[in-house]
Amino acid sequence: MAVFVDTSALYALLDRDDEKHPEAAETLRRLLADQERLLTHTYVVVESAALVQRRLGPEAVRALCGDLLGVVRTLPVDEALHQEALTALLASGRKDVSLVDWTSFLFMRRHGLRKAFAFDAHFWEQGFAQA
Repeated sequence: MAVFVDTSALYALLDRDDEKHPEAAETLRRLLADQERLLTHTYVVVESAALVQRRLGPEAVRALCGDLLGVVRTLPVDEALHQEALTALLASGRKDVSLVDWTSFLFMRRHGLRKAFAFDAHFWEQGFAQA
């Protein structure tokens, strides 16, 4: 079974001062030991790189791209998924769920993923389980 990896998990893994860092590090160790396939999409990579660059600096971006994403398979967001996520964003009328989030939920459903390595409660609202 594959597990979706969200920006919130990637950030927590990189920021040792983040309150979720110990839990994130333990979860990653467990997922790798269990040989779970880790998947994400390109929008998460863009969002993560921007967040990490702004908050932690360029060395942390190198760690994200060079090390962490090396164990996560990144798939592209195609036009159909992008349009579906944009439609969901506009239809929801919510301020607190981003285009990247809607893309993630739809990506997970498209790929039959039930578990998310995330620290974002919106995943649980959408019916996904925590990894």
